[in-house]
Amino acid sequence: MRHLKKGRKLNLRPDIRNAMLKNMLTSLFRYERIEITLPRAKELRMLADRMVTLGKDGSLHSRRQALSVMTDKEVTHKLFSDIAERNRTRNGGYTRIIKTRHRFGDCAPMAFLELVERQATA
Repeated sequence: MRHLKKGRKLNLRPDIRNAMLKNMLTSLFRYERIEITLPRAKELRMLADRMVTLGKDGSLHSRRQALSVMTDKEVTHKLFSDIAERNRTRNGGYTRIIKTRHRFGDCAPMAFLELVERQATA
């Protein structure tokens, strides 16, 4: 039984799954919008919202916790300085999932995962 076991396995070993989620999380905060499969987007949304909450806290301990998950120091600095300030008044729901299409090769449902308060692109 899977009592008190949250999260999706995504048909991957735990070490590969954790590395994939860390890389996707870093890409999400770098580009503020990524296109991934729908189950991966749903799994990444929980982790991304937790990181923005750490960024809003802004303490040294929060920064070290975020650095243990993120793979790039510059992106972590962007999270704590820019993204956290944009979401200062928001109490949650920092990301949104927009369903887009089905992938050509395997018909997997694709979706955009983006930050709600993202910079306007020209």
